[in-house]
Amino acid sequence: MRERRILICYADTGGGHQTAAEAVRDALEELDARDKIDNPECAKTTIFVETVVEETNAVNALFVGFYNYLLRHHQDWMKYYTAFIETFKPNETYFGYLMCKPYLQTVYERMKPSVVVSVHPMVNHYMDRARYDAGRQKTTKLVIVLTDPNGNLWSGWACKRADLLIAPNDLACNQLIKMGIDASRIKTIGMPIEPEFVQPPEIPRERFLTELGFDPSKPTILLSGGWAGGGPLTDIYETLKEVKREIQVIVLCGNNKVLRDRMRRHTTGSPIPTVVMGYKDSLSDIFAAGDLLVTKAGGLTTYEAVARRLPMAINLLTEPMPQEMGTVDILIGAGLAKPVHRNEDIIAIVENLEIESDRQNRPLPSEHSLNRVDAVYDIARAILDIDAGSN
Repeated sequence: MRERRILICYADTGGGHQTAAEAVRDALEELDARDKIDNPECAKTTIFVETVVEETNAVNALFVGFYNYLLRHHQDWMKYYTAFIETFKPNETYFGYLMCKPYLQTVYERMKPSVVVSVHPMVNHYMDRARYDAGRQKTTKLVIVLTDPNGNLWSGWACKRADLLIAPNDLACNQLIKMGIDASRIKTIGMPIEPEFVQPPEIPRERFLTELGFDPSKPTILLSGGWAGGGPLTDIYETLKEVKREIQVIVLCGNNKVLRDRMRRHTTGSPIPTVVMGYKDSLSDIFAAGDLLVTKAGGLTTYEAVARRLPMAINLLTEPMPQEMGTVDILIGAGLAKPVHRNEDIIAIVENLEIESDRQNRPLPSEHSLNRVDAVYDIARAILDIDAGSN
């Protein structure tokens, strides 16, 4: 019996790519378990999830570290980082590949994947070259799952020798075609959102808020700095004190311990009931308990909020990264988010916020696949299907 060996690759730039990798893994494991019930003789499936960019060499690790530094401290400088990558394309140069080749060859030799799934634009071209050099172009399929849900794509997504590119919507699909990808290699499915965001929360809203010491009848504002814990959280928090209605706030500081400690000191004695959190595995429960998410325009975070039907206020006080600006336009245009250009904008947004007791049943707009919140299962099925096709 042939074994299915699926390698999911990402780089640790921000938290969205890891979240996407884990979402695809979880959906694959769930579908594999269902398949085994229907057919106990079906192929065994082994799934690996690996960071590959920063593991290849010290230079790439430096790029990853610098990216996360900018994300946390100078997000408005990200446009310069993007311009550098798009101009010099270090992820596509032969010299850059030679620096990565020894490590990537060991990855192919050790894991012998039948499918490589990339959820990061800096991974695709090197993994493709390495499979050819390893003589695995016929035995290993390359699938790229895009995580930027708009037309402002990194050029690194457009790997012409990939066997399948999975686009989150029509905008990304059209841009891939403009970048030279054959339309027959593209499937437009949706964003790879963790399955738990389309399932009922493990802890119901009232219990979740009560355990935090909150009043479930009051609006709960989620103030997020993203995975890196960046952005002007203290400024927005101070402005929330001017809101006339009674509110309570959960501050999500991601993996930024310095920010978490600072926000805890800053909110001590605040007139607003406040809980400060670091990174939490229960983000889907937090989103189900909140009434408004104030966030930057990260693709995965915002689409997780869409899955929870959680209204958003998009932080535009700090200039969004180039690949995020299209997401801002989509969400605001669909009525799923409101922009925060000035601190004062959050006051009217919160004071006019309508609390929905049963918002999970609210239909989502179909434009640009916004209603495909369970798309990760179709993504996983497409991966399993292309694996079967390589048999």
